[in-house]
Amino acid sequence: MATGGNAIRGTRVGAGPMGEQDHGHHADRVAISYWDALGNETVRYFAAGIAEEEIPETIDSPHSGLPAGRDKDNPPAVAKTEPYKTHLAYVKERRTDDEAEQLLDDALQQLRERRGQA
Repeated sequence: MATGGNAIRGTRVGAGPMGEQDHGHHADRVAISYWDALGNETVRYFAAGIAEEEIPETIDSPHSGLPAGRDKDNPPAVAKTEPYKTHLAYVKERRTDDEAEQLLDDALQQLRERRGQA
């Protein structure tokens, strides 16, 4: 059995001549370096025509997870994380002890009225 030849086997449809080097136009871009507190540098690329105010001042470093800024000598500090608050902690921030006592009394009174124990 003879092996049949297929000239386009293994090539993409519409790929053009073999060895074609031009794979489209590359847009102009600028490289912006960011540094984290450990000294890791991360480079991000942005379109050359982008406005300066649209380029972020800080990013999250993919190396360390720390915030990274554009000033190598003064990298951003780690933001202090607040501990998890329970629902009760948030309620206590909004209500004084006297208000809480009054709400509890009102709720108990309504409950007693519904049960016929008032």
